[in-house]
Amino acid sequence: MSRTFTEDEVRELIEAAVAPLRARIAELEAEVARLKKDSSTSSKPPSSDIVKPPRPPATGGRRGKRRRGGQPGHRQHLRASFPPEQVDHFPPIFEWSGEPLGPQWVATDEFRTIQQVELAEKLVEVTEYRARLYRSRATGEVIAAPFPEDVVRAGLIGPRLSALIAYQKGACHMSYTSIEKFFDDLLHLDISRGQLAKVVQKGSAALGPCYAQLQAALPEQRTLNVDETGHPECGKKLWTWGFHAPGEEGFTWFRIDPSRSSEVLKEFLGETFSGVLGCDYFSAYRKFLDETDAVMQFCWAHLVRDVKFLTTLSDPVTRRFGVKLLAAIKVLFRTWHRRDAEPSERWKRDAERARKQVLTVVRRAPSRSEAQNLAKRFRKYGEYYFTFLKVPGVEPTNNAMERGFRHLVIDRKVTQAARGEPGRRWCERIWTALATCAQQGRSAFQFICQSLAAYFAHHSFPSLLPQGP
Repeated sequence: MSRTFTEDEVRELIEAAVAPLRARIAELEAEVARLKKDSSTSSKPPSSDIVKPPRPPATGGRRGKRRRGGQPGHRQHLRASFPPEQVDHFPPIFEWSGEPLGPQWVATDEFRTIQQVELAEKLVEVTEYRARLYRSRATGEVIAAPFPEDVVRAGLIGPRLSALIAYQKGACHMSYTSIEKFFDDLLHLDISRGQLAKVVQKGSAALGPCYAQLQAALPEQRTLNVDETGHPECGKKLWTWGFHAPGEEGFTWFRIDPSRSSEVLKEFLGETFSGVLGCDYFSAYRKFLDETDAVMQFCWAHLVRDVKFLTTLSDPVTRRFGVKLLAAIKVLFRTWHRRDAEPSERWKRDAERARKQVLTVVRRAPSRSEAQNLAKRFRKYGEYYFTFLKVPGVEPTNNAMERGFRHLVIDRKVTQAARGEPGRRWCERIWTALATCAQQGRSAFQFICQSLAAYFAHHSFPSLLPQGP
């Protein structure tokens, strides 16, 4: 005999059957959200975005895409003329050669000028050094007068040309084959790839003392930004670490290491590092923080991307939490940007109020796994997100160090970077010199020239530290 179910029982049976389906849908939606992560909602690089979202349409009647070149309302930038001391040739002055101008026209001592820069037909000089030979009348033995040491150590390629090769290899992402073709076609010099590799290793040795000096200066810095990126080499997984001391008198230092652990930080910073370390939330930095007395500034750019990810999830409670937290973060940074525009005491009160608002929102995180993971992070390390409010000069993000990786990532992809220990040392040193010279507004080529000249002559090396020689 069939049983008749009541309306409540039917509802309970349907609910019991549907509940696992709802849970599965929520799980799949969360998985889809994770798979749809891009550079705006995670720490993935922009190059990993398969499809970039279209830009929002322009408002206010303006066209969405600007024309190339100068923009209306912007000050025009014109190239300054070369001063007279930099002009090598003054051809005869062009005089009026058309129809006679008549007596009302008088020649002046003023001129219209066109300055033209041209490649010299012969771009290199060949110098032949000679050492006189002396023969013994008694024994017939022949000896030669000694060459200067810098001439012997330089060999076939002089300091400036050696610097050009090093610059092409390190700054221009050129392979040995490309440099070989450049020398053959433009300079009419037949130099083998093996010879070019020897010159690059001389450049590496020349940059070694300065590189070591910057390494020794790392533990003394008041503020450092640190990051790391993968460095594949012949099937091995290595890591390129970057240390950035901010400011025009600071420096950027790179190290290729087989480890991605906190032991690298202990090796180069020591366990008594007293400065502020700006970094992301990677576990190696947290372990270094737990095992030392370091002060951290965790990167807000990474955190904001994590919060933005919450706003893409299907769960409405989590989305609302993400939106509310983003709003509090915006208030915090609007306050931070007013630091120099308000009286100090007033700004401190506003900053403290904004900080507490962020923490209040985080403490009230809903009981969802993604939101609780964020709340757990703040319960243990929350104070290290706000160091920038207390210590002047500390940036809230790690963007400066991340920008420093762009050149070397391109270099690694174009040239395959290193294939062994000598290549790693070269990469570390040239990347360090290039990044630091750019940071300090110095000519990297001139610095490489000075380093090679000092290396060939056994003179004191040039420094990238303000207090250096």
